[in-house]
Amino acid sequence: MKVNPAVALTLILLSLMLGAGITSAMWGYRLGRESLKGVTQPNTRPISAEGTQGPTGRREELVFFNEDDILANVKAQVQGIPSDENPPQ
Repeated sequence: MKVNPAVALTLILLSLMLGAGITSAMWGYRLGRESLKGVTQPNTRPISAEGTQGPTGRREELVFFNEDDILANVKAQVQGIPSDENPPQ
């Protein structure tokens, strides 16, 4: 019985692609496993009731800046005019 060359080539290429996929998957898994070898989970929970408050036990106040003041400071810095709030360093 004769084997059609097109079928043989297709089967060879399919087996090569399957082998390459398995090889790259194993290599990627090994690299990822090796890179995470020294990483551990934190001992404490990152979010707790104490995490929302400062070290003194009270919440820190959120301060909003005025956009016009920020833009004026940036414009002054671009033009080289020293600002009162941000002295040149």
